[in-house]
Amino acid sequence: MVVGGGQAGLAASYCLRQRGIDHLVLEANRLGHEWRTRRWDSFCLVTPNWQCRLPGFPYRGPDPDGFMVRDEIVRYLEEYAASFGPPLIEGVRVNGLRRAATGVFELSTSHGQLTADQVVVATGPYHTPSVPRMAERLPADVVQLHSGDYRSPAQLPDGAVLVVGTGQSGCQIAEDLHLAGRQVHLAVGSAPRVARFYRGRDCVAWLDDMGYYRKGIDEFADADAVRMRVNHYVTGRDGGRDIDLRAFARDGMRLYGRLAGVAGSMMSFADDLRANLDGADAVAEGIKDAIDAHIVAHAIDAPREARYMPVWEPSADHPRSLDLCAAGITSVVWATGFVRDHRWIEVPVFDGRGYPMHWRGATNCPGLYFLGLPWQRSWGSGRFEAVGRDAEFLAGHIDASRRLADVCGTLTGAPTTLSVALPVG
Repeated sequence: MVVGGGQAGLAASYCLRQRGIDHLVLEANRLGHEWRTRRWDSFCLVTPNWQCRLPGFPYRGPDPDGFMVRDEIVRYLEEYAASFGPPLIEGVRVNGLRRAATGVFELSTSHGQLTADQVVVATGPYHTPSVPRMAERLPADVVQLHSGDYRSPAQLPDGAVLVVGTGQSGCQIAEDLHLAGRQVHLAVGSAPRVARFYRGRDCVAWLDDMGYYRKGIDEFADADAVRMRVNHYVTGRDGGRDIDLRAFARDGMRLYGRLAGVAGSMMSFADDLRANLDGADAVAEGIKDAIDAHIVAHAIDAPREARYMPVWEPSADHPRSLDLCAAGITSVVWATGFVRDHRWIEVPVFDGRGYPMHWRGATNCPGLYFLGLPWQRSWGSGRFEAVGRDAEFLAGHIDASRRLADVCGTLTGAPTTLSVALPVG
């Protein structure tokens, strides 16, 4: 049983089918639900289209160096499913998963009880919007929404907007509002950034050549810390470009440090804006250093490029507070991420933070697997780029487990298959 009908669940289905393994894919909503409903109107990939490498279905469109927009991503997934016909059942929500004493997995679903020998959890990491409790202290007349519910500037009331958070979503939403002519106030966190292009190529292309997306998590001395890293902010909008918060500030966006507190209409911020901007720049320049070294080591003929020079600096007395009313702020967008919600999984495979303990997706509970987690195996694991490699590995593991069960059943006379009741209705 594969739980989840996004790119991870479809990749798992393809690889299982290639090995002749009977399975079902259960999707609570529609195929690609997250892409359809939790992305804003101008959303696009931040990695080039050529990195879309779902198993058996690499990107074959006319713009490999472009960046698919939301509807194109959905269409890519629909075409992928149509290419091999996965046993996908939409509208079936899995509410509980437990392992019986016999070793059988029992799934409680919106359409009744199902059983399976093995289960792949392919529901991704972005389950429940995370909004800090301080949001409850904002004035009632201020419109609040999470980044997962943001669609366009027109969705928000007239007036200035405060965006909290500068991961990929926060930066891109702030840019979307800024380009629409809205006055934007931005609470800046510690997320790193990366240049879009350097020395004649997309930085993703350089990093791909350098093996960064294939480097295994076990090659890092601080694997646990690596898994918790946030992604670098950049955009694929309009053919791709940097997201430079300093340039936004130069052009009128108001930047602050990390949001520290709320008291009615008064917001207070940490004194870390300069450190956060400098830190993001340092990461971007460090990536350029690595690219330079790669070019030298392989004697690559690449054009020279001047390094980045900051176009704006916060003053020594940069404001650390903001009165929403005085600033005309009528809405707040919380780009503060999501939290995992695996409470429906009643199997002890999680650590103290609620993260599934696994090796390349295989847990210490025989027959239970995860797929599509960020840094499951490598940097590309949670993306179109590498989820297929992880799916192929798990399919091989599942196949080996099935064959072992068949051998044991033959030797002991125990049944080697379990009946699966299809949902009705």
